[in-house]
Amino acid sequence: MPKFVELWVYLSATPLFGLTATLVVYVLAQAAYARLGHAPWANPVLWTVLCLASGLLLTGVPYPRYFAGAQFIHFLLGPAVVALAWPLWQRREELRRRWWRLLLAALAGGIAASGSALLLAWALNLPSDVALSLVPKSVTAPVAMGIAEKIGGIPALAAVFAVITGLVGALAGKYLFDALRIPTNQAGWAARGFALGTASHGIGAARALQVNADAGAYAGLALGLQVVLASLLIPLAFRWF
Repeated sequence: MPKFVELWVYLSATPLFGLTATLVVYVLAQAAYARLGHAPWANPVLWTVLCLASGLLLTGVPYPRYFAGAQFIHFLLGPAVVALAWPLWQRREELRRRWWRLLLAALAGGIAASGSALLLAWALNLPSDVALSLVPKSVTAPVAMGIAEKIGGIPALAAVFAVITGLVGALAGKYLFDALRIPTNQAGWAARGFALGTASHGIGAARALQVNADAGAYAGLALGLQVVLASLLIPLAFRWF
């Protein structure tokens, strides 16, 4: 037992700890996800976050030490988001015909996402800085942090709200779409994916891509549109009003 403790202390102090722990936990969560037939509640991102957070709390490993290794995976988020452009390129003719409808849908979805956040904050009587941190909840976390900082929110809290929103969308999206009787034909998958990417950014887009190629492509498009629209319009709106 003392030797195991010494080994754990040594490994947890190295940058490779965060990288190895993240990869091992995610691979196991992904295997379980596939074994369970890609059930929404078994989302590997959710269970990876829960397992890693629990492990860090139980072992007392500080987050900066963990992130010293995990930052290598964090760096790959940029190329991963750029890779979402490939399915869009394959459907460029279809997107060219629908671009104005998609833009209006993205604008309406973004307004609904931010407006619902403000209404929720008002109903719960949240402090103003918390409410402002909730506004960009449907934008991917790094952008949400920047927007929150510009409008007077708390960037770290905005990132937490964004991740929670993405996980909720990835977990509940299928059941909501089925309840609304959105079909699973080509048009239906496009609608599901676009809605999921609009409301739940990258985590929702990843879930959509696992389920259907058309859904994943439109989710990636919605994610990109929300980043651009939210970055421009939310700070501008708060400056005016």
